[in-house]
Amino acid sequence: MVGDIVGQNGRDALSATLPTLITMHSPEFVIVNGENATSGRGLIPHHAHQIFLAGAHVITLGNHAWDQKELASYLPNEQRIIRPSNYPEDTPGRGCGVFLADNGVKVGVANVAGRVNMEPLDDPFKHADRIMDYFQAQGARVTFFDFHAEATSEKQAFGYYLDGRATAVVGTHTHVQTADEHLLPGGTAYITDVGMTGPQHSVIGMSLDQVLKRFTTQRPVRFDVATGPALLNAVIIEVDSQSGKATNIERIKIRDIVEKGIN
Repeated sequence: MVGDIVGQNGRDALSATLPTLITMHSPEFVIVNGENATSGRGLIPHHAHQIFLAGAHVITLGNHAWDQKELASYLPNEQRIIRPSNYPEDTPGRGCGVFLADNGVKVGVANVAGRVNMEPLDDPFKHADRIMDYFQAQGARVTFFDFHAEATSEKQAFGYYLDGRATAVVGTHTHVQTADEHLLPGGTAYITDVGMTGPQHSVIGMSLDQVLKRFTTQRPVRFDVATGPALLNAVIIEVDSQSGKATNIERIKIRDIVEKGIN
């Protein structure tokens, strides 16, 4: 899984790097969080297509899913994009899905948003229970949760809540890769945050000058995606496809990605 794509910088870094990672590691299934792929806030269909061309099987989203108006009408027609499941029932798109990996194994992918310091959405833990029931009914052997949340405590709690049931719980949203990747006691792969793919010299992808002005003046400042070399953050998860248990999780961080189109 590749962490949150931020703007053109992140999209170009993904296109320049993901095909090589796929050649090196031969993953059977690739998930990319794309909720910041368009100008740092949201996703438009054209940019989703670019992420799929780079090698993603599924794109997950987050709290910026609705920042680009075009996506709402696109989601019902693109089953490979998964938005947070705990939005109200009439929200466009879907919060989970079952897909075939390249080796024919059914993979359940869910996107769930946290509630601590986030929007007051439905209970993510109860949603996870319903999603696991759905995955089981659909015969998904491998089950993956992108938990898009702010608080590390809520992410850790969510991981332990699904330990032994889900194959993997990977945190997104904070854009800073954590160094706590490990297997939980029940065999679930976990990391608090996979990190982002985007401008290397930035504050969570945004321009340094603008962010520093906001912190030092305490006045509203418009944030733009930073420029310069990019980094890619991801995790590789190895799974026993018979048991659905993870056997290993490894962090990836690639820095100083410079490619035509990244500026």
